[in-house]
Amino acid sequence: MNASQMTASQMTASVSAFHARRQFLKHSLKGAAVCSAAAVPFYVPGKLLGKDGAVPPSEQIILGALGIGARGGGDLQNFLNNPDVRFLSICDIRKQRRLAVKAMADKKYGGNDCTMFSNMFEFYAENPQMDAVLIATGDRWHTMASIVAAKAGKDIYCEKPLSLTIQESRAVATAVNRYGRVFQAGTQRRSIPNFQLAARLVHEGKLGKLTEVHANTLNPAVTHDWLPTQPEPSKDEVDWEMWLGPCPWRPFNATYISGGWRGHYDFHGGGILEWGTHTVDLCQWANQSDDTVPVEYFPEHDAKGNRTATVYGRYANGVKLVCRQHGWLGLGTCSARYVGEEGWIETGDSGKMAASSEALKKEIKYFRYAGTDPRGHIREFLDCVKSRRKPSSNADVAANAHIASHCAKIAWDTDSKLTFDPSKEEFTGTGAEVEVANRLRTRAMRSPWRC
Repeated sequence: MNASQMTASQMTASVSAFHARRQFLKHSLKGAAVCSAAAVPFYVPGKLLGKDGAVPPSEQIILGALGIGARGGGDLQNFLNNPDVRFLSICDIRKQRRLAVKAMADKKYGGNDCTMFSNMFEFYAENPQMDAVLIATGDRWHTMASIVAAKAGKDIYCEKPLSLTIQESRAVATAVNRYGRVFQAGTQRRSIPNFQLAARLVHEGKLGKLTEVHANTLNPAVTHDWLPTQPEPSKDEVDWEMWLGPCPWRPFNATYISGGWRGHYDFHGGGILEWGTHTVDLCQWANQSDDTVPVEYFPEHDAKGNRTATVYGRYANGVKLVCRQHGWLGLGTCSARYVGEEGWIETGDSGKMAASSEALKKEIKYFRYAGTDPRGHIREFLDCVKSRRKPSSNADVAANAHIASHCAKIAWDTDSKLTFDPSKEEFTGTGAEVEVANRLRTRAMRSPWRC
């Protein structure tokens, strides 16, 4: 059951559960004051009562984090900048990163309270008071880590891409809804002003009838090669078995753990998924298609008949999706362009916007707010943890954007024009290419992992 399907009584119960610990703290504090009054004066620090702008413990969101590297570190710092967040614990299979996050947290709070774990099951078992978790592992772990967190009763902010397959995309959404969790995918451009304005202009009809949506993606190709074998470090330094997780086994190479896993099929979905989880997501939003995906996909070919890095799609309403790497105006990474019968608009991570006509140019602005900045997206998540509302990049919205990206990649992989049924989430038709495409909707997971 998801938040939109809850009855009023169920919603009230869910919100009450979130506040149960806070009420306990309030009553405990009151009881301590009464019991102490007969003996000696009882002093309560102002920060515990919310004075001087401090957020009392009863109103704080207790946060843990899983797999924190460069991007995750930026996310975590933004979480810590919110006064109603209290960071509790870090779980990471790399000792160096565990220590770095602990140092960040202990410096923030002036103590030594941040606990460290290398096993996520112990991490959850030892932190029952945790309300939410930030997941910023490599792509291969996002699905399983999100499902485990949902089962543990934690709300989830998970970096993208949240899946490596169509089936994994749906599994995350199913688990989040089943366990009634608040989920925000790290597709923060939904909370960035220039992207919000571009979508709003489409929705208000300022471009006329929408005909095309363009997503800035990267080359879809990946490799199946293995890097050379290197000596495996101690389990305490890097738990290689857990780093691999549900992926097929391969020998250790330090390049993988330093970010060099990108581009390798077992760990990465390729360039359409890498950026498409942001930009195809923006196109879904502009086309008001958050509850569905395109129904056709096919790769572009050059004059010699060779595949390019471009893949096309078509929605049931006739709007064309274009996933392309080149031909952008230089407005920043992860650009998006929306084309209507009366004009077009384009924007990117620089905050700048461009439009086709003087009338549209009067509508646009320049925002000094980088498209990679997660602060507004994180704040929305925190507010939703308290209210139990669905965030803008909730699990259902994110699943469909990911599925659309996976479908485009599969069309490129099979070099075929494919028809997709969004309700069944399967490719339809006959022929070997359709059979192969349907097999590519999922991947085998290494035991004991499954979703």
